[in-house]
Amino acid sequence: MTVPAPRRTGPRQLAGRPAAHRYAPRAGVTLAALCLVAASAAAAPPAPAAPTGCGDLANGRLCLHGPVGATGRYTTAYRRQAPAPTSDFSVRLGYQRKNARITAFPGWFGSRRLRHGSAALGSRVEMLAGECIRGVMEHAGTVFVTKWSCA
Repeated sequence: MTVPAPRRTGPRQLAGRPAAHRYAPRAGVTLAALCLVAASAAAAPPAPAAPTGCGDLANGRLCLHGPVGATGRYTTAYRRQAPAPTSDFSVRLGYQRKNARITAFPGWFGSRRLRHGSAALGSRVEMLAGECIRGVMEHAGTVFVTKWSCA
């Protein structure tokens, strides 16, 4: 007696491998996730050219760091780009606040002598929610300021 050969009714499968149609849903989900990540990266705003609250001066950079729009510790820092022979001078560092109605007089953290081309001073500043703040430096009767930082 002879046994007939088995009939092949479905797609041919290789030994030990699942059918190719099982990979299609996974590939589609992966492709959709990659498209979503690419779209969100393209929609993100570009990074600013300079940090918020900093200002470039002729011979250095003046920055204000702190929790903008909230009460907290603020620090004004100045760093010379290239140390000069006369970089051993004193600067007065502080901040200035404004809101929709007025711009306040500067508040001073104090004076500091530059060490290795930089100086920084800070203290606690009381701020209201709608206010803006910027760093202020005074040297030889000239006042330098940073950009305004607003919450």
